[in-house]
Amino acid sequence: MSLLELDPSAEGSGLEAPLAAPGSGAAIASSDLDQALTAQIVVAWAGEGGEEPRLGWWQTDLVSEYGGEDLPKRLLPRTWPWAVLQAVREAARRKDDELRGKASDPDQLVTLYRFGFELDEQIEERLQFHKRSGLPPAEALPRLAEVLGSALHQSWDKDEFQGWVEAHGPVQAEAVPTGRLLKGAMSAGLDRRVAQLVAALAPLADSYPLPHFRVKS
Repeated sequence: MSLLELDPSAEGSGLEAPLAAPGSGAAIASSDLDQALTAQIVVAWAGEGGEEPRLGWWQTDLVSEYGGEDLPKRLLPRTWPWAVLQAVREAARRKDDELRGKASDPDQLVTLYRFGFELDEQIEERLQFHKRSGLPPAEALPRLAEVLGSALHQSWDKDEFQGWVEAHGPVQAEAVPTGRLLKGAMSAGLDRRVAQLVAALAPLADSYPLPHFRVKS
């Protein structure tokens, strides 16, 4: 994803909008949306390749002090950390979408980057809200700093990331042509669903393993 695709107009401020559960009218806790957003960003960061590769699941070098951060620092002096995280999250989402698209029933797969249109929209709105808030990512999403550090420049440690992944489990999953299919019913709560999908990243693989649930329409 090119950082030139990001919207410089996000350099403002805004108010938080009400959050509703898909098709139910019930509110989704902001903390659950933050958990989903945090997990998406952390996995996207861990999956980067580049000059100093992490897992190399996508060939980007965006969250890098001497790599992809230079341009947004000049274009978006106030929100560049959010712009960088948004870009790497989009790179991960595109890979997730590419792999999901190889399934015979891609619309029936629920993944870390595809929970369904309404939930995906609310997670995206939550990201935009944080960008407008003026808070740096590590303050808006405190659990992000546990992995990326307060300045987003935490040294890569594969074992530490593996520990972060395993702390979300355990789960049962099986290898299928599409990726890793989680066994059992998908949890109703977004928070638990996120945890299960993250946990299914273990063991870490050479390529993105696409943890997913398959749901019936």
